[in-house]
Amino acid sequence: MAAKTVTHTQDTMVGQEAPDFTLEGTNGSVHLADLHGHVVVLYFYPRDNTPGCTTEACDFRDMIQDFSQVDAVVLGVSTDSLASHAKFTAKYQLPFHLLSDSDAKVANRYGVYKQKNLYGKVSYGIERSTFIIDRDGIIRYVFRRVRVPGHVSQVKELVNQLTHG
Repeated sequence: MAAKTVTHTQDTMVGQEAPDFTLEGTNGSVHLADLHGHVVVLYFYPRDNTPGCTTEACDFRDMIQDFSQVDAVVLGVSTDSLASHAKFTAKYQLPFHLLSDSDAKVANRYGVYKQKNLYGKVSYGIERSTFIIDRDGIIRYVFRRVRVPGHVSQVKELVNQLTHG
């Protein structure tokens, strides 16, 4: 059985206004403040075309109708270039924005740009994380160190709870 991702409702960002940003994406520029009135699923992922990131993106793709039906917007963010995002989007037919945070400024504001240590090699990158932001721009749920299997289904359930009271 897949490990369930832990929802961090005690995370310090829960209940706070989501840090605003404007980023270029696969379908043009996105300004978070312009999405007030919608529930926003903002997910940060390490790299395009890697196994976990591909699975996560395809899970969001496969459930996009469920999110759309409740007027929720899905946004994926990584430090990859727009060209990389365009190829990733085309290859997997992703029906949502992928945003390029090439300088990691937005990832830093959300506390997801971290030092990583893989087999003794230290580097910096995005820690897979998801934020569910309500219609008023308030962060309601935070997932950090996400495990992909079952994650998007869990996010969908919480979005449904937010949108149906």
